[in-house]
Amino acid sequence: MRELVERFREHLEAEKRASPHTVRAYLTNLEQLLTFARERRAREPSPGDLDIPLLRSYLASLFERNEAVTIARKLSSVRAFLRFLRRERVIEENLAMLVRPPKAKKALPSFLTPEQAAALVEAPLVKKRTGSSSLALRDAAILEVLYGCGLRVSECVGLDLGDLETGELRVRRGKGGKDRVVPLGRKARAALDAWLAVRAMLSPVGQAVFVNARGGRITTRSVRRFVDKHAIGGSVPDTHPHALRHSYATHLLGSGADLRSIQELLGHASIKTTARYAHVNLEYLVKEYANHPRAGGSLAPLKPKGRGR
Repeated sequence: MRELVERFREHLEAEKRASPHTVRAYLTNLEQLLTFARERRAREPSPGDLDIPLLRSYLASLFERNEAVTIARKLSSVRAFLRFLRRERVIEENLAMLVRPPKAKKALPSFLTPEQAAALVEAPLVKKRTGSSSLALRDAAILEVLYGCGLRVSECVGLDLGDLETGELRVRRGKGGKDRVVPLGRKARAALDAWLAVRAMLSPVGQAVFVNARGGRITTRSVRRFVDKHAIGGSVPDTHPHALRHSYATHLLGSGADLRSIQELLGHASIKTTARYAHVNLEYLVKEYANHPRAGGSLAPLKPKGRGR
């Protein structure tokens, strides 16, 4: 089994061109299943041990401490592994495809208002006097890129100097291993210029655009940590880096951009994923209308009058 898992890792990296984060997540989820199988079988499991009863028992064991979306993601990793084993003719059928994941609640993407997004993005420069000027400029540039370009956090920290152009930036090997070009707005460009002017002060050891205090490439975890810090400093409600990407899409839609264009900018494989922002935008408009002096504070559903009444 260990040899098969190693071959699966090579398959993900070389053939699927999956990101290191994706490979790590798949293997972690797979190891959890194998640990469960070892405990149930009291021995090292074989591919034939991964049958429907064991898979269902494994999923059932996850319910108490995992959300439905997390369980579905773990099952997806198992399906990918068994699909690989079937392709390699180790097993005859991918039995994980016969096991249904639990239904997850369809939560709408969380986003910030334009005012909240602006307060968060500007927070590092407001606080610049109390800390390192170079790190403040770096944080400001990262937040401008996340909000002004709609990048995923992993895509942002993965940028190299060669990916930057005057009016655009190139995202290499985004989600699904796809490249795309994203327009670089005036404020994001200015923030990047200010950061790049002082980047050398941190003695960078590679071509990463964004580096930490030791000169190495900054991590997604570090970005999440300083987003929390700047949200507090900017008096912004509790948020997370991905909310800036959601805000980028929602505000574009509210400004009149069409879903197909937003899909290309975000790098979504399916228009259905992008369409979620239409629901978010509608929900936001309904809340805003509730503040209208003629709205009466709430919106009641319209009831058509019956005939003869």
